[in-house]
Amino acid sequence: MTRFENILKRILLIIFLAAWALFPFPVDAEPEGKLIIFHAGSLTVPFARMEKIFEAKYPKVDVLREAGGSTKMARMISELHKPADIIASADFAVIDKTLVPENAQWNIRFATNQLVLCYTENSCFADEVNTDNWHDILSRKGVIWGHSDPNLDPCGYRSLMVLQLAEIYCHQPGLYDRLMANRPKKNVRPKSVELVSLLQTGHMDYAWEYLSVAVQHGLKYIKLPSEINLGDYKYDDFYKQASVKVTGKKPGTWITRTGKSCTYGITILKDAPHPKAAVVFLEFLMDSKGGLKILKEMGQPPFIPCRVPTAEMKAQLPSPLQKWVEVRN
Repeated sequence: MTRFENILKRILLIIFLAAWALFPFPVDAEPEGKLIIFHAGSLTVPFARMEKIFEAKYPKVDVLREAGGSTKMARMISELHKPADIIASADFAVIDKTLVPENAQWNIRFATNQLVLCYTENSCFADEVNTDNWHDILSRKGVIWGHSDPNLDPCGYRSLMVLQLAEIYCHQPGLYDRLMANRPKKNVRPKSVELVSLLQTGHMDYAWEYLSVAVQHGLKYIKLPSEINLGDYKYDDFYKQASVKVTGKKPGTWITRTGKSCTYGITILKDAPHPKAAVVFLEFLMDSKGGLKILKEMGQPPFIPCRVPTAEMKAQLPSPLQKWVEVRN
């Protein structure tokens, strides 16, 4: 062996050892183990499909999902210290206000939605309700309608915001109070998807839901003007006229939620027990041919590409995720 070959051999050995030190395991090693995902109830159907496809692609991963009101899910992490890898919230602000910076470092905005009034063919006045008279029907005696708990579920406080905005948009002072007077507390449920079964079994006439939930469950629904459905960021200046006070992080404290367009957020928790699988799942979710395609097919418009508000936040993302997002407010 020549002297040059000896030197080349040593250089290659040094390069190999340096690479091994940086990457002691194959960088493309298949993820394995459990993957714990907490998510908004409104994401139950699309995430169930994502789980099936993801596990087929990565059979060594067992996806464990728990659905509920986004605020409740976040508090299970921040207050009860429940282990989780990923949380997907129906309101990205829940992650910002409840989990950042103690439990999470960044927050990706990945989809939108809008509020609709759902009903069935057996609902009272089902053959009469429309975009113009829905508020008159909800105020009639004997009509049973409800929404989810504003303290636990973003759909709950968004439902109340829609009613406040309707009062302004329809130029009907006192409309909000009249409607609330015809909605007993028993009609408020912990999460919005619980209302679906009440509609389908005839125990409730009308319920406020996200458009995606209505589409996924085959419900009839009334679409509202963009000025009040919280579905168009162009009307955020109008939406912010609505506000709802909800319980804060600690007992006896309160947070005021201000109206804005529906934007979903997702993050990997700082102490995620299965970070590798979590990163791979988010890559799948943010792929326009993967999770985002599923959302679109199920009536929930995704952001393509997904978004973070600052370049600094994008730099904080795990490197495999950075190519899937853009910096945009």
